[in-house]
Amino acid sequence: MSVNVVKRDGSVEPYDGYKIARAIEAASVGLDNQVARVTQLQSELEITLFDGITSQQLDEAVVQVALQNVRDDPAFDTVAARVLLKTVYKRVLGDYETADQLAELHRLRFPGYVAEGVAAGLLDDRLATHFDLDRLAAALEPARDDLLRYIGAVTMSNRYMINDRDGHRLEVPQFFWMRVAMGLSLNEADATAAAVEFYGKMSRLDYLAAGSTLVNAGTAYSQLSNCFVMEMQDDIEHIAKSVRDVMWLTKGTGGIGLSVTKLRAEGSPIRSNNTVSTGPIPFMHTIDSTLRAVSRGGKKFGALAFYIENWHLDFGQFLDLKQNAGDPYRRVRTANTAVWISDEFMTRVANDDDWYLFDPLDVPDLPELYGAAFSRRYAEYVAAAEAGELRAFTRIKAREQFRAILVALQTTSHPWLTWKDTINNRALNDNTGTIHLSNLCTEITLPQDRDNVSVCNLASINLSAHLGPDGWQWDRLRESVRLAVRQLDNLIDITISSVPESERSNELNRAVGLGVMGFTDVVERLGWSYESEQAYDLIDRLMEFISYHAIDESADLARERGSYANFDGSGWSRGLVPIDTVDRAERERGVPITVSRSSRLDWDVLRAKVRGGMRNATLMAIAPTASIGLVAGTTPGLDPQFSQLFSRATSSGKFLEVNRNLVADLKERGLWEDVREDLLRAQGDVSALEAVPADLKAIYQTSFQLSPYAFIEVAARAQKWIDQAISRNMYLETRDIDDMVDIYSAAWAKGVKTTYYLHVKPRHTAEQSTVRVNKAESLAGTGASSGGQRRGFGAARAAAPAPAPAPASAPAPAPAATLPVVTEPEADACPIDPQERLQCESCQ
Repeated sequence: MSVNVVKRDGSVEPYDGYKIARAIEAASVGLDNQVARVTQLQSELEITLFDGITSQQLDEAVVQVALQNVRDDPAFDTVAARVLLKTVYKRVLGDYETADQLAELHRLRFPGYVAEGVAAGLLDDRLATHFDLDRLAAALEPARDDLLRYIGAVTMSNRYMINDRDGHRLEVPQFFWMRVAMGLSLNEADATAAAVEFYGKMSRLDYLAAGSTLVNAGTAYSQLSNCFVMEMQDDIEHIAKSVRDVMWLTKGTGGIGLSVTKLRAEGSPIRSNNTVSTGPIPFMHTIDSTLRAVSRGGKKFGALAFYIENWHLDFGQFLDLKQNAGDPYRRVRTANTAVWISDEFMTRVANDDDWYLFDPLDVPDLPELYGAAFSRRYAEYVAAAEAGELRAFTRIKAREQFRAILVALQTTSHPWLTWKDTINNRALNDNTGTIHLSNLCTEITLPQDRDNVSVCNLASINLSAHLGPDGWQWDRLRESVRLAVRQLDNLIDITISSVPESERSNELNRAVGLGVMGFTDVVERLGWSYESEQAYDLIDRLMEFISYHAIDESADLARERGSYANFDGSGWSRGLVPIDTVDRAERERGVPITVSRSSRLDWDVLRAKVRGGMRNATLMAIAPTASIGLVAGTTPGLDPQFSQLFSRATSSGKFLEVNRNLVADLKERGLWEDVREDLLRAQGDVSALEAVPADLKAIYQTSFQLSPYAFIEVAARAQKWIDQAISRNMYLETRDIDDMVDIYSAAWAKGVKTTYYLHVKPRHTAEQSTVRVNKAESLAGTGASSGGQRRGFGAARAAAPAPAPAPASAPAPAPAATLPVVTEPEADACPIDPQERLQCESCQ
């Protein structure tokens, strides 16, 4: 059968196998066994062709054929990513043949891209006037696109890169990186030089700005901040204003944390009209509906987490908010929930004492108190209740309530557990009021009140990019930290907000949150287990280094640009740094914090320096980084591997994930060809494969095989260097509530400030995805991640020979194998039970 191809201009030409072979060959440059790969992919492609196929469909078919081979060799992902990017180049830049021609097209078209974007009202006018566009164009390096894996390129294209008003692609990846860099350099004296520096770091994937920043930087709508933290006051005007503020912040793509602790309980008297309150639950339902009504950036539902202290009289109703059963008007379907827990409660749990719940109307000062002051006042209210002096209260066993919290957490993945007193007693910005809650993803800990909606601005260091063949590139890491802090500080002066209270907080505090991603990736590359002293010492060392240089850079910026307005009276002004706050928190709770206090750097020098001024109230926070982790091609945040081989479902589609570190190690030992089919049948579980040596099984334990105490130890070691908090996902194989009591109590004892989603193994093994062993059988709807060759620690590892070419006609289907599915949509767009999600991706 003859096959004709319909080109983009409508003309028709015969299918040219030689031309396709050349294209696949170009996409395979640098990979081993290039000829075999080209032959295999071409033969599999030709099985799928039909007369009248368009050139676009032909490109997509090449991509899909390559993706179907990823499970056999992750190097095929490189081919898929390169072919995908080539289609983007041709749509935006036009036809080309060589890499030099592509680079020249980038340089020639970049000034026109800026002019076109400004003229269309898509880009900030200042991009055309504040920069030397020719100099920026000359700095573009399209070869860096080869750092992107297929899932990273798709994620970048679908989530972050901009189209014109007709939906046509306006950017290629390097234009995108430069646009973001320009948007974050507008306030620099030499904006062009700053943009080149920021571009260099982000385009090399050394660090990435967070989601809202990537979407909006350099555009006509410069809402660049990521996290907003607000407290609802107990009056109808402020409740209504809070709904309004949620609408505007949601429109601007921000993730929101909202405390409802101060709202009086159901049945509480309202003296102004002689009625009684309905309590906080109906207002929470209203806001939940608001999140669905106002989509973030016009693309996805709003994202918010409600916080409440567990002494609130309506706390039992709060625990039911995420249950499927019950009154639908007293449930939330889009918003998340978290509980704000005191040291007093944890002590009463340990002692099996009673716990009292009060109406906030009767105990109005409790939300503002923490530590020993909270405990003293709480005891006074307990005595008043027992003496009959309070209108309403409830008494239960503290341990009983803790178990109820954990049962709800296990069944709905909510509420997340966060510790009020650890957060407040360890805050260096403790001169601006009490911290009443965290944010959507539990890593932001900033004070807020009626006049201030706290704001934080995020970026994350890609640890994987700083581990080279010869070890850690400390100078490169130092430079990344310092540039990231400067870039974040610039953001604060450039971003806009529709909520005056958030503008005020941003200006007065200049809070930033620099985090990390890729920890599990580097631990594997170093040949260590996540659950090992080497891994614990590594996170300790890395976070100390990053924290030190982030703080030092902020102190330098203060000398250049001035300290943040609320600096006087802060912990910084007293010469304190994050590790100094561990002792204070320990004294306040009266119980040891069982974390190592070791350090390696000269902190006394830095203590003296910060007394002279700081540019930013906070410097560090580790966000989930689910989406930008995909772009960076590394593991998210501090999370372990979910599986070594699985299907990842995102808003951009489904993608096959293969742990490239594992594949490289198995190839190095000559085992990959022997075990890859067994790994598929074992659903990515290396421990089930007899042929895999014990040392590799230890390195490649997955999230549910590791001890949950390992997650706690990693978080505790990192937390001592971080002035804010960590999005610490938890993974448990056990469903025993007593085990959970011990695990979460250990997190508190170690000084961990917050925890995030809980994932329990049985709920994750339920959903399966069928993957055919026969790769050529179907092209429909297949996707994959990974790409590029892995750069190991030590000698570079070569890929194994490609599988033999497929036969001319498709063989009978082989038996299907199943893979676990990891679903990682945005929290606000998740159509399934939240227990099935691995990441909330509002922040990043």
